Amino acid sequence: MTKHAKGTREEWLAARLELLAAEKELTRRSDELARQRRALPWVAVGKDYRFETDEGSESLSDLFRGRSQLLVYHFMFGPDFSAGCPACSAIADGFNGFAIHLANHDVMLWVVSRAPLPKLQSYKQRMGWTFPWASAIGTDFNSDFDVALTDEQERAGAYEYNFREVPVWSPPADIRAPFDAWAATTGTDWETYTRERPGMSAFALEDGVVYHTYSAYARGLDGLWGMYQWLDRAPLGRNEARGPDDPLNFFRRHDEYPSS
Repeated sequence: MTKHAKGTREEWLAARLELLAAEKELTRRSDELARQRRALPWVAVGKDYRFETDEGSESLSDLFRGRSQLLVYHFMFGPDFSAGCPACSAIADGFNGFAIHLANHDVMLWVVSRAPLPKLQSYKQRMGWTFPWASAIGTDFNSDFDVALTDEQERAGAYEYNFREVPVWSPPADIRAPFDAWAATTGTDWETYTRERPGMSAFALEDGVVYHTYSAYARGLDGLWGMYQWLDRAPLGRNEARGPDDPLNFFRRHDEYPSS
């Protein structure tokens, strides 16, 4: 049982209309932010990145598949992982449905990770996904776009993420267990798991030149979580206030729930 406030329909309607005004303001602000994203200057990509795909070795421009726009989700799946990050997996669960819509709006969607291609193919088959997934193993792509720590950054104890320098963080012993358990779901330890970082990047192809147009990280990815958009409208939200032992406190890969 919850201790949430109860009220009459009239009280609910008054509160809902107040909330509606705030939601409309947020929508207008979101529209303005989208315009600002599109107005960012484009920066030519200077490196010739090569990716391993189901079709063989391909360049960044190849990934456009004839479209003028490319969206890349930087999926946390490192070379030493045995399974993809559960959080990235929850985001990627929505990709199958809307990839076709993006493709018909001149936008190609790809997922890119550092794990070898056979690992990505196996995990993709397990998850039942059909969107294209490329391996950037052996390239600077992930480190250049701030979604993988280099050995030098790890030794220095700091790295660039979300457009600022942040420290390499390791949980202290008294609270470490949940973090180790989370990393273990990918077959790694916490330090190995956090060498990868989530993010998304956008690119444009014009006159044979690939341009980087936008990237987002951390909470900037919230809008991509279809699950979170629904939970934010559910009576109890994202369940983040529940205790660490509550099974509803953590999401899992879609084939790991008891009902699966």
